[in-house]
Formats: sequence, C-alpha cells, structure tokens
Amino acid sequence: MDLDAYIATHLGQWRRLEDLVGRRRLTGAESDELLDLYQRVSTHLSVVRSASPDPSLVSYLSALLARARHTSTGTRTTTRHEVWSFFTSTFPASLYRTRRWWLATTLGSVVLAFVVGAWAVRHPEVFTEQMTRAEIDAYVGTDFENYYSEYPHHEFATLVWTNNAWVAAQCIALGVLGLPVLWILAQNVVNVGIAGALMVSHDRGSLFFGLILPHGLLELTAVFVAAAVGLRLFWSWIEPGPRTRLESFAAEGRTAAAIALGLVVVLFVSGGIEGFVTPSGLPTWARILIGVVAEALFFAYVFVVGRRAAREGVTGDVADFEQPATAPVAS
Repeated sequence: MDLDAYIATHLGQWRRLEDLVGRRRLTGAESDELLDLYQRVSTHLSVVRSASPDPSLVSYLSALLARARHTSTGTRTTTRHEVWSFFTSTFPASLYRTRRWWLATTLGSVVLAFVVGAWAVRHPEVFTEQMTRAEIDAYVGTDFENYYSEYPHHEFATLVWTNNAWVAAQCIALGVLGLPVLWILAQNVVNVGIAGALMVSHDRGSLFFGLILPHGLLELTAVFVAAAVGLRLFWSWIEPGPRTRLESFAAEGRTAAAIALGLVVVLFVSGGIEGFVTPSGLPTWARILIGVVAEALFFAYVFVVGRRAAREGVTGDVADFEQPATAPVAS
C-alpha cells in the first residue's frame, strides 16, 4: 500500500475528527458526525496496522480515537447520592446476600481457633520449640500488652488498618484460586489460637481477651467476610449455575469489588478502636463493651439495612445499564 497516498486521501477526515474532539460542546448533527468519523478512522487504523504499520501514524490514530471515544462517551462523576446509596443499599445488600458464606466461615474459624488453642495448652512444647524461656516470659509479661501502646495512637490505628486491609484484599484477590484464601485464613486463625493459648497457659487469659475483644470482634469479622467472598468467587466458576462460567465469575467479581470497598471503611473503624480504645485507660469491661457494640451495629447493619435492600431487589451488582449484555439461557 502507498502510505503517502493513503494519508493524503484520508487526512481531511482525521483533521475533521480532531476538530470535533477539541470542541467543548457539540450539536446533535456534530455528535452524529463524530461517531461516523470514529468508525471510519477505526477502519483506517486497522488498515494501516495490517498493510503498512508505520509507528508514528499508528500512535497518532490510536491517540485520536482514544480522545474521540472519551468525547463521545463522556465522563461519569460519583455524586454524594451515589455514595449514600452505596452504604445504605449496595454494600449492606451484598453482605446480606453472602451472609451464609461469611457466617459459616466465621463459625468455622472461631471453632478452629479454640481447637488450636486447647491443643496448644495441652502441648506446651509448641511454644518452647519456637521460643526460648526468656522470650516467652517477655511476651507474656510485657510484649503482648506493650504492642498496643508502642506507637502513637493515630500511627498505630493507621498501621493496623493498612495491614488488615492488605489481608482482606489478598483474600478477595486470590479468591479465583481458592486454596490461597484458605491458607491465609488458616494462618491468621492459628496464630490467634496459639497466642491465646500461650497467654492462658500463663494465667494471662483475662489480659489477652481484654486486649483482643475490643477491636478483634469487628476486625476478624471483616477478615472472615473477605475470606468468604474470595471463596464464593472461586465457587462461582466451579459451579456457575445457569450462567456461563465467565458470566458467573464476572457477576460475583463485581459484587466482591463492592464488598471490598465497603470493608475498607469497616476495617477503618476497627483500626480506630484498636488504635484508640484498646490501649486506653478505660476499664476492661468498658473497652470490651465498645467492641461488642461495634460488632452488634455491624450485624444490625447487615440484617436490618441489608435485608431491606435485598428485599427491594438490590443484589450488590452494578446497575443493569452498566452490565454487559448476556445471552438468554433456559431455566
């Protein structure tokens, strides 16, 4: 193909598309013309790539088409109403819809933690094989308690927030593989069980639960939710139901993304409790009460707000107009 002749033939259309893209407002006729030129220039780019792939021309046409696509589709901004709708409808409905998964995950994890703790109490060699006597005495005597006051409150709250958000993000992101989620979950549960066993076996159980429960109730619930969402994501392509595996995975992936965004806020709250309440001078009963209230509010949020939203038809997925077209299937 004679590239120079091809450029000379179509340069006018490219310049016209550039002109339309650069305008702040377009009339109806100009919008129609822009779409027509977009299709034509897309064809031109395809021809150039296949017949005479000049790098500079390909780059120019690609950039021009990207600008035209942006102009034709416009931009979408998130409004306060959409944020409000997310936290009063989409997020709680997603949690309610997946409740069986994360309630089962929570129950199984708690049982595993107590089983591991009970076993470790009866087999103290699990501690002495990993720690010296001096290290055990330091951990039980001061280190466990001092961990919560080692940093300024705001720095510690930020530290635990980002750490817990990272664990939750791993559970969801690795959900497609399934087994890594179980490994991450088991690691965290076993560590909690062994730490509790070490404290209980040295008559420091009240200190352990007094420091863990204020923030741990909400924090661990959020991690269990993330793990359950990851496992549900894995199951969506193992058992897709009437949809194709791709459609099933895409739908659950969009819901998982919504839950991930909401959990950022939940973990922010638990991080604030861990940073400011857990190491505070409040009586133990008051600190635990704050944790119990935070957990109760979360469950009320799911089973009151979430149930109402679910009954109104909210699934946690994006709006219908934002979803890709799917082929009908036989029921």
